[in-house]
Amino acid sequence: MSECTHLDQIRAVTPGGSGCQECLALGDTWVHLRLCLTCGHIGCCDQSKNKHATKHFHQTQHPIIQSFEPGENWRWCYVDADVV
Repeated sequence: MSECTHLDQIRAVTPGGSGCQECLALGDTWVHLRLCLTCGHIGCCDQSKNKHATKHFHQTQHPIIQSFEPGENWRWCYVDADVV
């Protein structure tokens, strides 16, 4: 198992809201929320129909997200496809 080499891209971010920014603009709903640890974007998870957190990664290449759900503290690197 190799160590994630993207940890240097984690920033002290301010969340960009309290819900998925794109879903709120569309008047849509989500299942769970994810916080981009590079810029603070809040997007919906891949279990949500719009998958905005993953779309954000593909648009920006910001590699690491963290769960934005109360009581959850895990992080995921899209590039390494692993928990960090």
